[in-house]
Amino acid sequence: MALPPLATVADLEAAMRLDAGSLSTAQADLALRRASARVRSYTRQDITLVEDDTIDVPGGGRVLAVPQRPLVVDATHSLTVVEISVPGSVETTLTEDTDFTRLGNELTRGYPWYAPTRTMGWPWRQQQGVWAPTVRLTYSHGYAEVPDDIVDIVLDLASMNLSNPENLRSISIDDYARTFASETIGNATLTSGHKADLRPYKRSAFSVVPS
Repeated sequence: MALPPLATVADLEAAMRLDAGSLSTAQADLALRRASARVRSYTRQDITLVEDDTIDVPGGGRVLAVPQRPLVVDATHSLTVVEISVPGSVETTLTEDTDFTRLGNELTRGYPWYAPTRTMGWPWRQQQGVWAPTVRLTYSHGYAEVPDDIVDIVLDLASMNLSNPENLRSISIDDYARTFASETIGNATLTSGHKADLRPYKRSAFSVVPS
């Protein structure tokens, strides 16, 4: 499923101080898609709201951080957590506040209050208080409204692309000369300032397997 751009054509026209309808819709859409892809690639996040996403993530520790953030759990968005001890084995569906607790984007596996019974959802012989090797999550994540600082970066990149569509280093007409920023040549890329602003949204890399 293709994710939507992180800003709109109307936003882009406003950022470039252009009248509504001034930009070619096809060119503006392309610039926004390319800029959004840059941001998503760097942060490793979808950012926009995705509902009922199912993935398998590695367990093996006590705390499991969901790969896509923020985790959204409310009256219309549920969270389903299933442990898979061994591929092809019986799957165990866990209950929040009984088998695990949730704080922000982290799920912490609970300890049984007495042993060695099957409390807290743990089978016999499985290490207590630690997630199974594989955990299947069905959850919603992302922002219903894209944060302003991310929108600003996407608009900045898209504006760079549109300001120099022919990838010129400089132009000179009579006594007028203009030199373009290196970031606009060949496709606008994230600057060090952009990356610093995106750092709070970035997650570290680890493999997830779509279910």
